[in-house]
Amino acid sequence: MITVTGASGHLGRLVVTDLLDRGVPAGEIVAVVRDPAKAADLAARGVQVRVGDYDRPETLGPALAGTRRLLLVSGSEVGKRVPQHRNVIDAATSAGVELIVYTSILRADTSSVPLAAEHLATEELVRASGLPFVLLRNGWYLENYTEAALPQALATGSVFGSAGDGRVAAATRADFAAAAAAVLTDPAAADPAGVVYELGGDHPFTLAELAAEISQASGRPVDYQDLPEDVYAKALTDAGVPAEFAAVLAASDVGISQGDLTTDSGDLRRLIGRPTTTLASAVRAAVAAG
Repeated sequence: MITVTGASGHLGRLVVTDLLDRGVPAGEIVAVVRDPAKAADLAARGVQVRVGDYDRPETLGPALAGTRRLLLVSGSEVGKRVPQHRNVIDAATSAGVELIVYTSILRADTSSVPLAAEHLATEELVRASGLPFVLLRNGWYLENYTEAALPQALATGSVFGSAGDGRVAAATRADFAAAAAAVLTDPAAADPAGVVYELGGDHPFTLAELAAEISQASGRPVDYQDLPEDVYAKALTDAGVPAEFAAVLAASDVGISQGDLTTDSGDLRRLIGRPTTTLASAVRAAVAAG
């Protein structure tokens, strides 16, 4: 049995779909969700939908029953993730899971990006569990730019940030999901010593290059405005981003300037067996979709 937590979210749902596309029988896939109604489409395809809440340990044992390979998709609640993940890892250990795969962050052990601390703490919990493991250190999603930054760039004529000339090895959620599905279906993935993949797009780009791609795809002039960290954080809060998260985003951009979210490992391309989605194609598709 292959189990995917957070299966009604963006990444988890894509992993389940990819597993189905790879020919894994639907009845051998478990989608763990907090609200089964949000996974009704997966249930309709024959996937086992089970209730599992990271904050309610009593739900996790039944949710993971019979699991051989588990994908622990990191929680979305910054500041709460370590105890939440501990609950899942403890349940996985009790359930006799043969392999745990965790979606971490690129360069988790050296990154200055604020989100890295919770990921690194979770990695340590995974290692301490004694279970064979794979750590998928995912880079930034291209959707962070094509969904979040694109509308603002088209409205203002500028991409704002604090990344300087730093490069970000972003890839699409679908690329990262395909890598997770590849690991979950690979008989050789269960290495007792543990495996760590540094995952990122084939062609890291600067935010100035992002602006240029948006300009080319849209036919409108778009530039990159590099701002001091505090100024960028204030711009985000002025745009409606909660102050705490705005600070995280601004600090992450500074991390990009220091090389924390780039890689030339090629791990993602090798796992998915194809080139990663390019910035140009992602931007063109987003602009065309309006």
